[in-house]
Amino acid sequence: MDTLFSLKVFRQVIQSGSFTRAADQLNISTAMASKHVNHLEKTVQAKLLHRNSRNLHLTEAGEEYYQQSAYALDMLEAAARKAASGNNKPQGTLKITMPQWFANKRFSNWLEEYRQRYPQVTLNLDLSNHHIDLIAEGFDLALRVSNTPNPSLIVKPLTDIEFIMVASPDYLRHHGVPQTPEEIKNHPAILPSYVDVSNVQIKDKDGNTHDFSLDPVVLSSSTLMTGSLIRSGVGIGYQPLWCVEDDLNSGKLVRLFPDYQARNIRLYAAYVDRTFLSAKVRSFIDFLEEKTTSTSKPPKAF
Repeated sequence: MDTLFSLKVFRQVIQSGSFTRAADQLNISTAMASKHVNHLEKTVQAKLLHRNSRNLHLTEAGEEYYQQSAYALDMLEAAARKAASGNNKPQGTLKITMPQWFANKRFSNWLEEYRQRYPQVTLNLDLSNHHIDLIAEGFDLALRVSNTPNPSLIVKPLTDIEFIMVASPDYLRHHGVPQTPEEIKNHPAILPSYVDVSNVQIKDKDGNTHDFSLDPVVLSSSTLMTGSLIRSGVGIGYQPLWCVEDDLNSGKLVRLFPDYQARNIRLYAAYVDRTFLSAKVRSFIDFLEEKTTSTSKPPKAF
């Protein structure tokens, strides 16, 4: 028999003072209520109730068992209510893993807006370029930029993130501005070490594909570091548009080949379990979907 339900029957029998009334309240037969109490007595190997056709009372062992089991049931029911409320109202700690370069102005502004909208959610953000095991590390959600998402996860496509080729004005003044993709091979490149972008395909406005190679002089596991090196004039390189919008608008960086379509990579929200997706996770995914549908103005070309 279901021991947890037997505990509930036992508690109800004591609280109502009658097997018949307890059975009615639990929508079972009186005989079944009696079987559940018998099941508990066999389980704990102790007599819990003295009962006859007129009255019942707890034994000494039954009194102690009732106090402890009633407390345990109260705790379980409180935990269930709290868990259920978390599925209806965004609250609690939301633990998210995301790429390092999400430490940018656009995404930070979004997080501030999310916090204004859902003040009862505490954000715990882990920024890493490594794909973390969500279950093992206790993460609710992963934001991942990839064209080949992990098939073991449930993924929600959000948007395509454009990676553009940029350089600093000082670098271009000293080394010249490449006019065609083929001229790129004459320029040193600052590239990420966690993905191969040394061989690149881009499309012109007519849809024609151009292949070219980049000569890396620095490789880094950090997109933010590659961006810093590009700003310092070490070479040219790729950056997510999200990371360089302000620099492009202020003239600190220059976009190369604005008429060409460079690398677009899909942003996904990834999670483990669709069945019991909490309100805090749902709210964040829906919020990002709302924000990523907006488009930004194209940056100025050199």
